[in-house]
Amino acid sequence: MEHPDRGPLSKVEMAALVARDIEPGSFVNLGIGQPTLVADHLPAGSGIVLHTENGMLNMGPAATGDQVDPDLTNAGKQPVTELPGASYFHQADSFAMMRGGHLDVCVLGAFQVSASGDLANWSTGADDAIPAVGEAMDLAMGAKQVFVMMSLFAKDGTPKLVPSCTFPLTGVACVSRVYTDVATFELGEHGARVVETFGITRDALAARLEVDLA
Repeated sequence: MEHPDRGPLSKVEMAALVARDIEPGSFVNLGIGQPTLVADHLPAGSGIVLHTENGMLNMGPAATGDQVDPDLTNAGKQPVTELPGASYFHQADSFAMMRGGHLDVCVLGAFQVSASGDLANWSTGADDAIPAVGEAMDLAMGAKQVFVMMSLFAKDGTPKLVPSCTFPLTGVACVSRVYTDVATFELGEHGARVVETFGITRDALAARLEVDLA
């Protein structure tokens, strides 16, 4: 589906698309950065349970004003709300949930994603880069589905969806869907398939990428 008159998408619009595609009743982890915005777009009554690796289940949307409690934060130290039935536990238990395959979806940012679903999101490999793998490897390989939110092109114009990652890998063949400001992609053994485009046609998009699009 092409939307040439709509886009590029803002981070908030991207988050809304991700929220739309999460199945009701799913257990979901939202990575630090852009993915945290997804919490604000999940429909009430969906039964989606948000997990955060610092030890909380049934996290709610971001906290504002009088809602802010310094003891209630997500993994990015942003204040959040709690939903009825929320629970708290040791970080070791939280990582056991991640590594044990108990999460249906995790949403992560990325520096690069390959057409076959490899993920690179913890270092660019530059000499002055600060390694920041955190829990990303555990989430990437432990969750049943991995969604990525990122801008499609870097500041220098190079694509972040690539034939093969050149940055250090976080996980291999783990990403199932990529949400960007100009297109959404499904990834699999047959490569990248365009689901929707925003502010650009599929042909124009294909001309800017080095990957073959299904």
